[in-house]
Amino acid sequence: MIPELYQIGTVHSALDDPNGMPLGGGEAVIDIDPKYSEGLKRLEEHSHIWILTWFHKSNRTTLSVVPAKIDPNLPKYGVFAIRAFMRPNPIGLSRVKLKRIEGNRIYVSGCDAIDGTPLLDIKSYYEADCVFSPRAPYLRSPDRRMRWELMLRQAVDHHQETCEGLLLATRMAFAAEEVFGTPTNPDITVHIQGSPCVADAIQGITRARLSNPRRFFFTEQSGPAVTVWENDRTRLTITDLETGAEYSPDVADDKLFIIEREEKSS
Repeated sequence: MIPELYQIGTVHSALDDPNGMPLGGGEAVIDIDPKYSEGLKRLEEHSHIWILTWFHKSNRTTLSVVPAKIDPNLPKYGVFAIRAFMRPNPIGLSRVKLKRIEGNRIYVSGCDAIDGTPLLDIKSYYEADCVFSPRAPYLRSPDRRMRWELMLRQAVDHHQETCEGLLLATRMAFAAEEVFGTPTNPDITVHIQGSPCVADAIQGITRARLSNPRRFFFTEQSGPAVTVWENDRTRLTITDLETGAEYSPDVADDKLFIIEREEKSS
């Protein structure tokens, strides 16, 4: 355990096994030691916060792991290259959504700490913390539902509401991911014809900028939404059939869209 001097509170959640933590975390309540209560002043002005925790059940001798929760067939990664809870100094870093504060209790979502995890610190989240188009390894799960939920969360984080346009955009991006892999790949450009909600959600998923280099093109129009995804080898055109079916990963692509794939000549 860490010295009591460095613990400012405790995280309480429904999970007591780190291996059972869902990707993206879950709901949690953080109890702050009353002697630190003054440090919470005006914290509720932030929508998100960083929490630093001590993963007290971590194996501190592990230096490389297979991210089996995503895909057991992935290669090993050093613990400093991914967010594994097992590491020499098991300090957890989580960006969580601040839901409310009641006295010395902070209610959050998106927390990846198990019940009883010691809290080391709280830091406010600022816009400057965001890197809009980062480069990182793509750890692709074979589980369609898992990939869909991660993509949907990215869209909601950017668009800030779950509307019909966002669900359509996410499902289109999900279909493109089957062909191109990660939609954040800097070699992929995307052209959108449709509503601003569709365009905004796709920009949140792809992290595509309007310049430097330009990867994102948008034309507002009514009628069926159309997205065109392409790199130097493949062009994929996805047109919404407007069937009224649920934009779910459980519904086959051809029940929702007209998909045209063109391989470019070398």
